Amino acid sequence: MEAIKKFIKTNIEKYKFKGVVIGISGGIDSAVVGKLLVDSLGRDNVFGLILPERDSAPETTHDAVLVCDYLGIKYDIINITGVLRKMGVYSLKPPAFPFPRAIQKKYSRNVWNNEEEPFIQDLTTQGDESFSESLAYYRTKPRIRSILLYFEAEKRNYAVAGCTNKTEYLTGFYTKWGDEVCDIEPIRHLYKTEVFEIAEKLNIPQKIIEKTPSPDIAPGITDEFALGIDYSELDRILFKIENNEEIYDENEDNVNKIKEILDNRKYREAKQLHL
Repeated sequence: MEAIKKFIKTNIEKYKFKGVVIGISGGIDSAVVGKLLVDSLGRDNVFGLILPERDSAPETTHDAVLVCDYLGIKYDIINITGVLRKMGVYSLKPPAFPFPRAIQKKYSRNVWNNEEEPFIQDLTTQGDESFSESLAYYRTKPRIRSILLYFEAEKRNYAVAGCTNKTEYLTGFYTKWGDEVCDIEPIRHLYKTEVFEIAEKLNIPQKIIEKTPSPDIAPGITDEFALGIDYSELDRILFKIENNEEIYDENEDNVNKIKEILDNRKYREAKQLHL
């Protein structure tokens, strides 16, 4: 952890930023990054933005405030529902009201499961018209958040902190021009399971550590549901592949699934095409 703190402090000073803005989601990644930022730069040099919207889980804002209070940082809450509605994002799907949350979750999961290999379709931006609309629906949310983070950061001459971990980066489990957009990435070298380990050492609130990881962009869609595999197995296989270790003792179907994901993540990595 000391190496991470040194990395943060050295580079914030090197590039003449006065501080850092971070989006606080109420999840473990932003909580860990926030704590590392505070320990490196001081709480007065870290500012949080909480950016919920219509489809956010009911506990999202409460958990995000819990993290900000734990970190001792100043923060603002900006609900982005109005912007998304004005853009016509919500019109792509049935109205949330008056359906209970359980029905909304079931609908989102059915949309995802109706596609063959949905995460591969997501990575490569494939699928039928309905699935394409679903991609536009949820990808717009982190992109709007990135705009607000940079708007706040540039007013202050602050950097924007990213919260992407190594598991997300390797598998492409992020939104291009959305949650990947940042000036500094303190945990991109850490697998998700390592983030959990560091969270314990940093004394992150237990409620946040025990919370089911979710991108929180569609009701009922958790990280492991979308990826189709739990993090402990995913990280173990990723580690073995990266280090050329034997994987004969792993589930063959899941190994093949992960290899297919790694083969297709290039579509998420492509920034701009030019001659």
